[in-house]
Amino acid sequence: MARTNPINFIQQVRAEVSKVVWPTRREVLLTTVMVFIMATLTAIFFALVDLAIRGGLQAVLGMFG
Repeated sequence: MARTNPINFIQQVRAEVSKVVWPTRREVLLTTVMVFIMATLTAIFFALVDLAIRGGLQAVLGMFG
């Protein structure tokens, strides 16, 4: 295993970090809004599925009660 001295390592890290394309403020804002919208839609979907399952289960159990 090759050993790298700390100075060489830091230079390599800085070179790699400089290659990163950072998102703009607008991209971050749009992505955040999209995540909140998708989380809300998912919560609504699962709430409706829960209501449907609960209603079906109550109907089935009501037939025997």
